[in-house]
Amino acid sequence: MVAAAMMRASGRPLLALSLNYNQRHQVELAAARRVAHALGASAHVVLPIDLSAFGGSALTADIAVPKGGVGDGIPVTYVPARNTIFLSLALGWAEAAGARDLCIGVNALDYSGYPDCRPEFIAAFEGLADLATKAGVEGERFRVHAPLQMMTKAEIVREGARLGLDMGISWSCYDPTPDGLHCARCDSCRLRAKGFAEAGVPDPTAYAA
Repeated sequence: MVAAAMMRASGRPLLALSLNYNQRHQVELAAARRVAHALGASAHVVLPIDLSAFGGSALTADIAVPKGGVGDGIPVTYVPARNTIFLSLALGWAEAAGARDLCIGVNALDYSGYPDCRPEFIAAFEGLADLATKAGVEGERFRVHAPLQMMTKAEIVREGARLGLDMGISWSCYDPTPDGLHCARCDSCRLRAKGFAEAGVPDPTAYAA
């Protein structure tokens, strides 16, 4: 949400892409629709792609989501090659639509250690985009923006507040309760709450505890 709002603030129109990859819950897709509408995206595509056929993650298979706090190593909530898959799909739409700027909200500071959130990955994908597309071969360079990458969660929250965003409509939780609340215990909830607390911004999130 904050990454898209930063792109909009720079004067770029938005095309919003969400992936329904048969993840644990659909709550984040409902949130994505709210965010795309709030930011005035000219189009929002929710693309189905069933990554549960591969499994290998607590988000796509019958594996418990860790609730013990952010630890060392890559957690089981890592979805194999997810951001590579997502950016590849975004690249396909961008080329078809005549867009040359892609934006992804990855973070490499306050995060769970996913390898596809690192600056090296973003730089490598940007090079791939130029090699793998007709537009790139013809000299129309693609740019992959990751404006949140080197920001702390607190800095991201402050930027959202500066941009006047209703951050209560966004979603972070990996394992929401049956009544649609953030669980408050998964890595993503802990990092979200930490960001609001350290930023000194009231947290609008509905947590289960």
